[in-house]
Amino acid sequence: MTRDWLRITICIVMATGFANVAIADGQTDPELRSVIAQALQSTQCYEDKYEQQVWFAYMEPRLSRYVEESEERREILHHVHCESRRMELPPELVLAVMDVESRFDRYAVSRAGAVGLMQIMPFWPNELGMTNDQLIRIAENVRMGTTILGYYLRKERGNYQRALQRYNGSLGRSTYSNLVLDRLVARWRYEL
Repeated sequence: MTRDWLRITICIVMATGFANVAIADGQTDPELRSVIAQALQSTQCYEDKYEQQVWFAYMEPRLSRYVEESEERREILHHVHCESRRMELPPELVLAVMDVESRFDRYAVSRAGAVGLMQIMPFWPNELGMTNDQLIRIAENVRMGTTILGYYLRKERGNYQRALQRYNGSLGRSTYSNLVLDRLVARWRYEL
C-alpha cells in the first residue's frame, strides 16, 4: 500500500469514527446544506487568467514552505483562487484558514473528526450523497470550505471575526478568529 493510500485509509477511518462527536456550530442548517449542495453541482471556474498567474507567482513561493510537491501547490492555489472568487472571499483569507486549520495537510483529521485542508466536518458527505474520501480531495474540500465560510460571512454581514468563529464552531470566542486574521496579515497578505 502506498503512503498516500495509507494516509487516505487512516483519514477515512478516523473521520467516520468521529462523525458524531461534534457538529461545528450547527452546520447542519438546512439552508447551508442547500448552498453546499448547489455549489458542488457547479463545476465552472471563470477566472481572469492574467490575474490568476500574477497571484500564483506571488503566492506559490510562500506556499512552498508548507507544501513540498509543486503540482499539489498549484492545485491548491488554483482552487483557492477560483472558489474564493466564486464566493466573493479574499483568497488570502482562505489560505489563512487552511494554514490554521490543517497547515495545508489535505489528510489532516481533527479531534472532532473534521477532515482536509479546510477541516470539513465528516457528516457532510452523508448529507450530500458523497463519499468520505472526497473530503481529502483538494477541489471538493476547498469548494465546501469556501462555501461554508462565504455563507457565514454573508450571514454575519461581512463581520470576519464572527464568520470565522462560526466556521470554527467557536462563536463568541475570539481565539480562533484572531489567529486566522493574524496569519492573514503575517503570511498571506497580497499586495502588489
